[in-house]
Amino acid sequence: MIRALYSAASGMTAQQMNVDNIAHNLANANTAGFKARRAQFQDLMYQTVVQPGSASGQQTTVPTGIQVGLGTRPASNEIVFTQGAFSQTGNPLDLVIQGNGFFQIRQTSGDIAYTRSGAFQMDKDGNIVTADGNLLQPQITIPSAAQAISIAQDGTVSYTLPNQTASQQAGQIQLATFANPAGMNSMGGNLYSPTDASGTAIVGNPGGTEGLGTVLQGYTEGSNVSVVEEFINLIVAQRGYEANSKVVKAADDMYSQINNLTR
Repeated sequence: MIRALYSAASGMTAQQMNVDNIAHNLANANTAGFKARRAQFQDLMYQTVVQPGSASGQQTTVPTGIQVGLGTRPASNEIVFTQGAFSQTGNPLDLVIQGNGFFQIRQTSGDIAYTRSGAFQMDKDGNIVTADGNLLQPQITIPSAAQAISIAQDGTVSYTLPNQTASQQAGQIQLATFANPAGMNSMGGNLYSPTDASGTAIVGNPGGTEGLGTVLQGYTEGSNVSVVEEFINLIVAQRGYEANSKVVKAADDMYSQINNLTR
């Protein structure tokens, strides 16, 4: 009977983490470029009473055996990199990636981080930066007097100056992709860093041969969180937690009956 208590307790712990994951997704339902996480679970080890396939006689074997499971545990909460909805902003520095890829961001430490959020701005020196002031890589600088900033689908950034009709190029936006983007490390601030699980970055121009998506100017990518789906998952997690708590109570009642046998 002690197994039932611990198995149910492991189920309650797993569903608690599931609810934590759902809460995080819902909290970021309006975060630009946010990618939802999906909790996954796996069963724990089994206590084998009778081994399946063991001999039950000289010419017969046990067809199924007896194995008692010891509960569950969270295995992972995978990042789901499906495309979020696009919102038109009209801001020439707002960008979305149509397809695969990440923008490259140089942090103050000098390390390169990656993001799907293309809500960029311009600092006092004319550099294209994130809301936190981190530089877009490769670094692109636009003169303060520039007009009609244009960013093509292949990432080419151009602008025109007053009293001039010919456009000038400011630089080329490059994207990065990974063999396993779900294995990246979430850093917060809409940023990801590579890990051994994700592999190293494959860098190239948007729409190039590396399978990278194209860049669309004047739009931002919203979160890919489905509020309806998350609420359904919340109901399932809540009912799972409730069911496991009832198992704990049932096991406790059975222990109570055993303790009262001598009375």
